[in-house]
Amino acid sequence: MKHATVGDRIRVHGRTVGSVEQTGQIVEVRGEHGEPPYLVKFTDGHEGLVFPGSDCEVDSGKS
Repeated sequence: MKHATVGDRIRVHGRTVGSVEQTGQIVEVRGEHGEPPYLVKFTDGHEGLVFPGSDCEVDSGKS
């Protein structure tokens, strides 16, 4: 199970050949205890609700 907090970065890898990876910032965590779904503002400006799967990576930026 993936967990996140507001401000974490998310990368969604393309699922098909030629698909572009999308990156964005988590602006709202709607699940309990950091669980999905996440409202994400992507770098292209659109926002969307994300239920991360195996094609997603969440980066807290913490070492």
